[in-house]
Amino acid sequence: MPERRVLVLHSSIELYGSDRMLLAVLATLPEDCHVEVWLPDDVPFVAEGLPAALTALGVEWSVQPVPVLRRRYLTPRGLLSLVPRLVRLRSALRQARPDVLYIATSAMLLAAPVAWLAGIRAMLLHVQEIWTGVEGRILAALAGPVRQAVCISRPVQEALPASLRRRSRVIENAVPDSSSPWVDRSTATGPLEFLVASRWNAWKGYETLLRAWSSGATPGRLTVLGGIPPLGESVDVRELIRDLELGDSVRVVGEVDSVHPYLDAADVMIVPSDRPEPFGLVAIEAFCRARPVIASDGGGLADIVDSSTGWRFPLRDAAALRTVLESVDRAAVTEKGRRAREVYEERYSPQRFAAEFGGVWTELLGAEAPAVRPADRAR
Repeated sequence: MPERRVLVLHSSIELYGSDRMLLAVLATLPEDCHVEVWLPDDVPFVAEGLPAALTALGVEWSVQPVPVLRRRYLTPRGLLSLVPRLVRLRSALRQARPDVLYIATSAMLLAAPVAWLAGIRAMLLHVQEIWTGVEGRILAALAGPVRQAVCISRPVQEALPASLRRRSRVIENAVPDSSSPWVDRSTATGPLEFLVASRWNAWKGYETLLRAWSSGATPGRLTVLGGIPPLGESVDVRELIRDLELGDSVRVVGEVDSVHPYLDAADVMIVPSDRPEPFGLVAIEAFCRARPVIASDGGGLADIVDSSTGWRFPLRDAAALRTVLESVDRAAVTEKGRRAREVYEERYSPQRFAAEFGGVWTELLGAEAPAVRPADRAR
């Protein structure tokens, strides 16, 4: 049987949500596939990010002048600058001739009509964003040639136009289980430990969280992970902490290789996003370590977190978040954390994800895909 080829187009070289999900998807591919990932050249190169992770998986990758739909290109001059990239992409796709083109994020959808012109018919789109407004209509038009779409949550699927929704299915994200057992903090003493972890994008709710934190007696101790993103609007978390005079109750660690050690030292994860999250990967990372979650009530988080696994509050409502923070006690943390771990095993395990995504590859490639790849390819 001739070798089957899958070409992946991805819009980032970091190692955050969509980047890590790319690694999870690659781990579901049949062993006899040749996989190649094309990464963008219009962002600062981060060798220790996604490129290093792909190399560790044994996946071939290269940096290419692929056209990415970024906000800075949404001007007449910016769109014109993408034309040479589109021309080069068409030529490169004709030469590569993959059996399946996997478009890993909506930001890569300029490639879909170009791939169609290059003769590629089997295209898989991973929708990891909630499409809205003018941008949503543009993405819907570009997605016309896509054969199948996989959506990371029900709200993401419901935002698609009807024509694409009929060609889509929901496969919720997953995170790998750690080889080490999660730490039981039910007998811990002292103040509750809270954790927040994400890039410091303007809409991630850091101002909402920190204003809630500062509006009364200190509810415990808060650790902040993450950093300012290379692109897009951001918030200076350290400056916010100084302006609100939060003192020693808030500790900023910054960017880390793994959130697991910090989850093990925490009692509760907080995901305070100011707008609906398409999914909320860090919430299921917390579930994996038996930690409950305080989350804003919108998007995918509303389907992940319920009263048995955590607490929800209205988007951008610092007063409501403050009320939640004041209601949390260690008994509830322990009970909800144990249920969170059960939900992780039921809904968000790599085995479940591999089985569902393997079915997609079976349909597109015409052969049975294994449930999981060997451990050295799935890490």
